[in-house]
Amino acid sequence: MPRSLKVDPRYIKQVKSALQRNRFPRQRDLAEELQLSLATVSNFLNGKPVDYLNFYEICSKLGLDEQEIAYFDSSSPSKGEDTEPHDSADTDLSNYVGRPPIESRCWETILQPGALLRLKASRRMGKTSLIDWILVEAGKHNYRTVSLSLLLADGSVTQGLDEFLRWFCVAISRQLGLPADLDDYWEEGLGSSYNCTLYFEEHLLSQIDNPLVLALDEVDQIFATPFAGYFLGMLRAWYEKAKTHKLWQKLRLIVAHATEAYIPLDINQSPFNVGVPIELPEFTPEQVKDLANQQQLVWDLAQVKQLMSLLGGHPYRVQRVIYFLKNNQQITFSELLETASTESGIFSSHLRGHLLNLRQYPELATAMKQVVEATSPIQLESTQAFKLQSLGLVILEGNYVKPRCNLYSQYFRDRL
Repeated sequence: MPRSLKVDPRYIKQVKSALQRNRFPRQRDLAEELQLSLATVSNFLNGKPVDYLNFYEICSKLGLDEQEIAYFDSSSPSKGEDTEPHDSADTDLSNYVGRPPIESRCWETILQPGALLRLKASRRMGKTSLIDWILVEAGKHNYRTVSLSLLLADGSVTQGLDEFLRWFCVAISRQLGLPADLDDYWEEGLGSSYNCTLYFEEHLLSQIDNPLVLALDEVDQIFATPFAGYFLGMLRAWYEKAKTHKLWQKLRLIVAHATEAYIPLDINQSPFNVGVPIELPEFTPEQVKDLANQQQLVWDLAQVKQLMSLLGGHPYRVQRVIYFLKNNQQITFSELLETASTESGIFSSHLRGHLLNLRQYPELATAMKQVVEATSPIQLESTQAFKLQSLGLVILEGNYVKPRCNLYSQYFRDRL
């Protein structure tokens, strides 16, 4: 299922003009208003793939018709050289909310030679922000850093393993400032995984003196591809190599994903049963209260509980409310909560994006309808449960599924 959308090239000029028309003099102003990264807004405005929920929210804020301007052809090109370099020195972490002791555990892991860190959490739980925090810390210690979102690997490079691994190598080489001399290492007959491993060993790792932190975000983007098992098996092989090869100890891998891999993987070839697992929790009531106080919103514990009863402690939803109330003081706390699940509420584009995506996949829409109409957690077919969890719509409790929050229950109960 698609996890990203991009603006049709024919509408890019119209999209950019909408920025000024809506009184956003800079891309950064729009990013701050929506609590998105500057890179996400830049990618949207320049016709590059962004997460589909971000796509709908930016369209809503700029008054754009998302169905008109979206480019739905999954085979459209998005070359590896179009990926944005990750410069830890330019990463803004001023709004980052720590969840101790997760950060210290992550950093202790990255310090270990050949480390593999696995970050798992549903959509918009803060995986990318945590990656940014780790890479900033790594930069302070003169580690080389690369951040690569597999959302950028669209139809032009996901048809087969060879195309994908060539894109993978080019994208990483560019961020390291090294020439992508693939033809010198890609030998016919050796196999794509072997060629990619050889490229890393002889071209990348051998040319850098300090450890390399390679962060792969949105890894579940490739779970449905025919080559997922080979790619994930290669990552596992690299982790095993580091146990006996000093050169491979330079590589510190971060793998971030929203669900478990629902593809068959041999236990000895999977990267998901080795390394250090980190599962991001929702914010606690104390963290929500502290966040509100930081924005000069004086909430008592009863208000915090009322908010979390509707939204849970999901970082995106909580911060969206806090920043909205800070910047729209004519709206009261009670008014915001009363309209939150309606078309006039602050989550309207967020909810509509989910709804439109579900309607593209009737089996998921049916499953979600069953979940929100049930009075207690229910069982679903495992792939459907994993996909709904990946979208951030449900919580898994053992073999049972329940809505992620009351906001989703209220909205989808009326519309599915």
